Amino acid sequence: MDILEDVALAPRTTLQLGGRAKHYLRAKDAESVTHALRWAERLGLPVGVLGGGSNLIVSDEGFDGLVVEMAQQGIEEREEDGRALVTAQAGEDWDLFVERCVAAGLQGLECLSGIPGRVGATPIQNVGAYGQEVSETIAQVRALHRETLRVETLPPEACGFAYRDSAFKRDPERYVVLSVTFALRPGGAPAIRYAELERALTGLETPSLSDVRETVIALRRRKSMVLDFADENHRSAGSFFTNPIVDPEAADAVVQRALAEGIVTDPSEVPRWPSGDQVKLAAGWLIERAGMGKGTRHGQVGISTKHALALVHHGGGTTRELLELAERVRAAVRDRFGVELHREPTLW
Repeated sequence: MDILEDVALAPRTTLQLGGRAKHYLRAKDAESVTHALRWAERLGLPVGVLGGGSNLIVSDEGFDGLVVEMAQQGIEEREEDGRALVTAQAGEDWDLFVERCVAAGLQGLECLSGIPGRVGATPIQNVGAYGQEVSETIAQVRALHRETLRVETLPPEACGFAYRDSAFKRDPERYVVLSVTFALRPGGAPAIRYAELERALTGLETPSLSDVRETVIALRRRKSMVLDFADENHRSAGSFFTNPIVDPEAADAVVQRALAEGIVTDPSEVPRWPSGDQVKLAAGWLIERAGMGKGTRHGQVGISTKHALALVHHGGGTTRELLELAERVRAAVRDRFGVELHREPTLW
């Protein structure tokens, strides 16, 4: 194993913040991951698993253990019962994978275009956007059990998928995702379920998968939600908070506060959607109406100038500043609306 020492982590994350890894390994196959876990266990070291670094916050102190970068490559496809079963290794670039599937006419991932990161992270976060989630198409996840060091093949029901959540995220010390198999529909019509996407496609009678992919990327670009180094907001981890899901009474209380404080004049002006027997609120709307507007600065970090859900690093900042700003945002929303926001990226 080629284990490196004292490796900078900031350049390996999209926030470009944080300290250094005591030990670092770029794993190109499952065997390397297994050997790394055994090595770390012998030395009593914690292990952090790194993909594209797009959903990760590294502390200023860094990671006092072994960081394993998932760099496995490879894509395989086979047909089964009219579906295309496409398996991608954990280290494959997510958006390039989506682009490949769309170009091949395989439906099921088109609304997830433009999202940075690697394939292995998508089931962990149950990545979703514009009305689509990876849990809709994941057929199986191949993962290494960190205690037994055995490779297991997990069906969707074993993955515990929920909104931006999974069994992998709730118990991060249990598995390392090695590959993901998606069941996609050859020649299927694109998923157009999200109002903003539907409006953007107005004028196209029968949008293709490519039309939807291009439109989603354009929408994300307008919000600085694609990796573009020319964009002042490019150092970010995407959405910093998840949209809160609350019971109907809590949602009604938000509406009543907004009406009482003159934030809205009609209940319909408060964005909210059914989510099972609960209600999903718009975190970005809550943040801005709590007085934390786009472009707010805190030292060398701030809120994106284009999307209130994204916290960004302007260069020369610290993770401490970022977390302080996040707490200011959470406190403002809590004080104004009585709603708790929860961080989406993982913190090391």
